[in-house]
Amino acid sequence: MSEENSKDHDSKIRLQKKTEYTMKIAFHTLGCKVNQYETQALKEKFIERGYEITSDDDFADVYVINTCTVTGLSDRKSRQFIRRVKKINPDSITAVIGCYVQVSPEEASQIEGVDLIAGTNEKNHLPEYIEEYLMGRGSSVHIKEYDQLTEYEETGIITSMDTRTRAFIKIQEGCDRFCSYCIIPYARGAVRSRARTEIVKEAERLIEKGYKELVLTGINTALYGMEKGFDSRGGKQEAVKSSEDEVYGIEIIVKALDELPGDFRIRLGSLEPNVISAEYAKRLLKYKRLCPHMHLSLQSGSDRILKQMNRNYASADYLKLVDLLKEHDPGYGITTDIIVGFPGETEEDFSESVKIVKKAGLSKVHVFKYSKREGTKAAEMKEQIAPQIKAKRSEELIKAGEEAGKRFLLQNLGTIRTVLIEQCDPNTGLYEGFSENYIKVYCRSDQNISNQFAAVKLIEVYSDGVLGNLINS
Repeated sequence: MSEENSKDHDSKIRLQKKTEYTMKIAFHTLGCKVNQYETQALKEKFIERGYEITSDDDFADVYVINTCTVTGLSDRKSRQFIRRVKKINPDSITAVIGCYVQVSPEEASQIEGVDLIAGTNEKNHLPEYIEEYLMGRGSSVHIKEYDQLTEYEETGIITSMDTRTRAFIKIQEGCDRFCSYCIIPYARGAVRSRARTEIVKEAERLIEKGYKELVLTGINTALYGMEKGFDSRGGKQEAVKSSEDEVYGIEIIVKALDELPGDFRIRLGSLEPNVISAEYAKRLLKYKRLCPHMHLSLQSGSDRILKQMNRNYASADYLKLVDLLKEHDPGYGITTDIIVGFPGETEEDFSESVKIVKKAGLSKVHVFKYSKREGTKAAEMKEQIAPQIKAKRSEELIKAGEEAGKRFLLQNLGTIRTVLIEQCDPNTGLYEGFSENYIKVYCRSDQNISNQFAAVKLIEVYSDGVLGNLINS
């Protein structure tokens, strides 16, 4: 049989297979909340086409790996899982999508077993690409160039998430900050915001489905509505800020959702202090449904390193924002990211990061060792830090972060917090969930209180959170 006839034969078998029984498809998602949201949107598209969703550990006809490229480790995990699924089913169709393939399409294409590649702005068309492959079109690469990543790609309204209590809503795409260490702007493209009408429609649908926490997420969530010519209705009309009272930026969405009926709350995803100032944050504090918790990425406590990172704020600006939030609510939860071992970081620079962790009253610190990303300015900088120094600093900062987290929990003891109960642990009999300021809370109840809001008095540090007593309403 000739090679061409063999391909036609394989195509007919695949089409016959799809017709005779339900095709199974599995997803593996790496990285951020945006990737998790986009995977869910794809799942719903495939379900509409008659596919059955299965676990990524199980046998499937199609495997989709939604990749991340924020660090070198992310790239490696992406490659490892691609190889892993081919061992589960050597005859499967393997589609690799997302940030890793967007910035390294040639490298991804050379991995044995990869059948389809779709970049960050092409994910939405994956069902069509799979169908084309089944028709015998063969392996394909679908990547838009960086300068083509300028329009928001609407993926449709999602109606569910893997969790039953909390749902992500993607509100924007792209970033134009170009921090010197970060490859993501090149992977995700220009800042573009989702139409308010679509966001509200999705929120309404999720609330109807019983979701009680809506998490607003994006590549740089704080940049919502900040691009030139943005019109929240989805057009290109110039947005003009004519008065202090006019709603603009992410407040457009917070206000719109805050006004919706229903039993739910709003949580903001990661925000950047080079976009959200103390003055702007003050505008957000008036919305009652908005959780008193922000993830504010610090990245370094050293002003010198912040400048080298192109972060465009100083540590004093960060602390001013923290002070404002703590003044509003002493128990305000503030989580952060910090990079150690950035090129040229001295012991003095590092000590500034440790100091700010101790001073800011942070609830959790995510520590990352600087990862060199080709194509970024930081990759070309001299004075790259040795791995052993990065490891030592990482260990020290993680310890400082854990101590800060413990202090935060102790400061919250005796307070009453609203907890969204997620589930009951059958081993301990304790219900668990997160408070509005993002503390993991455990409590007992004689009734089933899953997926309900509960007033809980925090009484004792327990496990990875706090043990509390349910307050009867």
